[in-house]
Amino acid sequence: MGYVGRFAPSPTGPLHLGSLVAALGSYLDARRERGRWLLRIEDLDAARVRPGCADDMQRTLENLGLNWDGPIEYQSRRRALYEEALEALDGRALLYACHCSRRELADSEEPGYPGTCRDRPAAPGPAALRFRIDETESVHFVDRFQGPSSFAMGALGDVIIRRRDGVIAYQLAVVVDDAQQGVTDVVRGADLLPSTPWQLLLQRALGVATPRYGHLPLVVEPDGAKLAKSRRSTPVDPQRATEQLIEALKLLRHAPPSDLLGERPEVVLAWALNHWNPANLERVQKATAPASSP
Repeated sequence: MGYVGRFAPSPTGPLHLGSLVAALGSYLDARRERGRWLLRIEDLDAARVRPGCADDMQRTLENLGLNWDGPIEYQSRRRALYEEALEALDGRALLYACHCSRRELADSEEPGYPGTCRDRPAAPGPAALRFRIDETESVHFVDRFQGPSSFAMGALGDVIIRRRDGVIAYQLAVVVDDAQQGVTDVVRGADLLPSTPWQLLLQRALGVATPRYGHLPLVVEPDGAKLAKSRRSTPVDPQRATEQLIEALKLLRHAPPSDLLGERPEVVLAWALNHWNPANLERVQKATAPASSP
């Protein structure tokens, strides 16, 4: 099949510097391997989706020269696939209803989910669905950028895969989508590294292939706060495409020569493809945004 990568933004707000770093890193990795790069819109949470946001994202990526392969996939149109996965997991007794409120979970002194509803009988009313894991298990994998990673599942607990409002949760949707689209390499931000063990266990339970994972540095403020949630996080401006691509490359530890600043985006991307080296990102989990981030 060859290399198949993807970028999967959520249309709840415009692309910002942090999401540009993730998009650019996954794009360069795919293109350097002469692979395909897919675009998937994670729009399952309809209440948070901003009208027109997905279209704006597509135009921004095009203006930056980040062109994808094949049709765009929308999670909102893939509900039947998620329901099939839920049925398969339920058939193996790996799901249970959880009625815990956010307040109850916040008040718990246990790390992760303490398993409150694990052995409770089913009750009436709306409930989330949790994926039952082996609490004694540890999950080990080698991340392409972060190196050997290990997670004790007892500390993480059983993850929600369908919310109490009926919305399919990220952890299940991303596993189903990656498998159905034949994704071989997941390149994304380091904030999603702790989600990987749940996804590996879901892949095993569903009998689907496990892609390689590589987690790029998360763009943060000088105080360590996530830039995406900061007041300084402004939308990517396609009118400043070259400048913003160069800034993203610097955060990816690939600093272009200064004479590229006046070039077209395609020239910057050509330089980046020729110089892309995953070793530059070894064990780099955070990258600090400049004082005046794009």
